Amino acid sequence: MPAWLSGEPTPTTDADARGDAHLTLARESLRELLSDERVPQEVRSALADDYQQVEVMLDKLEHGHVHIAVFGRVSVGKSALVNALLGEQRFATSPLHGETRTIQRGQWHEFRDGNVFLIDTPGINEVAGEAREQLARDVASRADLVLFVVDGDLTQAEIDALRALAETRRPLILVLNKVDRYTPSEQAQLLDVLRAHAGTLVHRDNLVTTAAQPAPQWVIRVDADGNEHEEQRTRPAQIDALKARLWQVLEQEGKTLSALNASLFAGQLSDQVAARVLAARRTFGERVIRTWCVAKGVAVALNPVPVADLAAAAVVDVSMVVHLSRMYGLPLTRSEAGGLVKTIGAQMLLLMGTVWAVHLAASALKLGTGGLSAVVTGGAQGAVAYYSTYVVGRAAERYLANGKSWGDGGPKLAVQEILDSLDRDSILDQAKADIRARLGMT
Repeated sequence: MPAWLSGEPTPTTDADARGDAHLTLARESLRELLSDERVPQEVRSALADDYQQVEVMLDKLEHGHVHIAVFGRVSVGKSALVNALLGEQRFATSPLHGETRTIQRGQWHEFRDGNVFLIDTPGINEVAGEAREQLARDVASRADLVLFVVDGDLTQAEIDALRALAETRRPLILVLNKVDRYTPSEQAQLLDVLRAHAGTLVHRDNLVTTAAQPAPQWVIRVDADGNEHEEQRTRPAQIDALKARLWQVLEQEGKTLSALNASLFAGQLSDQVAARVLAARRTFGERVIRTWCVAKGVAVALNPVPVADLAAAAVVDVSMVVHLSRMYGLPLTRSEAGGLVKTIGAQMLLLMGTVWAVHLAASALKLGTGGLSAVVTGGAQGAVAYYSTYVVGRAAERYLANGKSWGDGGPKLAVQEILDSLDRDSILDQAKADIRARLGMT
């Protein structure tokens, strides 16, 4: 756990050294992700926006920038808080809902050499503002640090949003804004409630209070003649507690936060790339499996010798598995593929023995039939062969997708799950149609 999350002080020199090391690792990870030649071009194209974000993030790391996103419901004072931190009226504020409609950012020159940027996001839970809410979530999930702003006890929507942000593992500071509306005793009570409702999502040291834009104060002034005049006086923003906490976090963990954010984003993109590649392989694998299923079904349907049916089936299954293994980048020899087919076949025999009995019975019937009847009988057997090859292909795919591993459940569970997931009747119907089409039969 980073020191700032636990509230423990960390010497600045140690933090800088550790932060530099983390930044170096993060930059290397991003560069490796960008230059990975194993990613198919179609996957890169589909994730073009994400790859662009990686380049932006790499540039951000090179310049040592830190991004702090301000997140929360509409009208809790997010823009006012950013303005108060920046010391200028940079962003529009309004009592009306949804004044901030796009992502805005300002450079916080008060910290070090101005490498910190404050990002104001559109409010969540605004009527007809779903797109802005998603935009706010996207920005907050890619920020190095998130200020989650509230103006009272947490609503269920805020708890859900807070939990979603915490799951991204981005550091959070919960800011209770507009505290000028509460008495000291009310503030203390409200802070206790917030700590209870935020639970483990936010460390107790990362709950601070602010009054970014305090309500004007009415005062009575007495002139030289003793006449009283009522006038409105603007009160200064109360943000010292937040500034102190931000300074502490940035001094101790600023570089590490940037590296952590970059690494998390790189990890998420890597997962997306892997999922896309796997989906593409499965789509292509489905076509490969179907092709071999038809080949095996036709071969079995036309072969008049029952024993040869079984030998042909084994050859087809092994060839299919070899093809699939190359597609998954984990090539198997024919001997290895044969061993995998035997393993899958043994589990199929245990789990669907009746299907194999039908297969053998239909094969035996061929000896006593001839002409079209043999083709019809063989077609039924071919459909069963088609189905068995389909199961073998799906099981082999799972084994390869798991890096040539059956996982904790072993091959029996894998084959059982595949059998349970398939509609046997529809596959057999499809098999008969495919075989008839290949044989030119209507």
